[in-house]
Amino acid sequence: MPERVVFDTNIWISGLLWRGKPYQCLTMARAALVQPIYCREMMAEFARKLRHPFAFTDSHVRTVLYQYRSISQRIDIPGALHGVVSDPDDDKFIECALVGHAGIIVSGDQHLLALGIYQDIDILTADAFVNRVLKEANR
Repeated sequence: MPERVVFDTNIWISGLLWRGKPYQCLTMARAALVQPIYCREMMAEFARKLRHPFAFTDSHVRTVLYQYRSISQRIDIPGALHGVVSDPDDDKFIECALVGHAGIIVSGDQHLLALGIYQDIDILTADAFVNRVLKEANR
């Protein structure tokens, strides 16, 4: 069974628009090497950011969200966690990982990355995540 992982919004957007490590993260998800999980709050943020500043049309946003939902599993969160004091908007990623039993959050957000680990959930950059998955795949 693939490892469950939460991708921060910045990973989804970077993976969609450019061909760097976030793109490799999403390629691994599409290949079912990992199992992305998300919550409604994460997808709402993703849609907002696609519209502004990236000027995606509503139709394009719906298409992108459909594609990502098709490779991910939805988790419902209560919205009660308050773990990221420096940026409470990031709490949804940690809460999704906790409720969804994910072992990893992948992010480019310094508020999350500064935590490093939260209740046994590793918080990694896209580069560290890709290296970890490739290392485990080569065992």
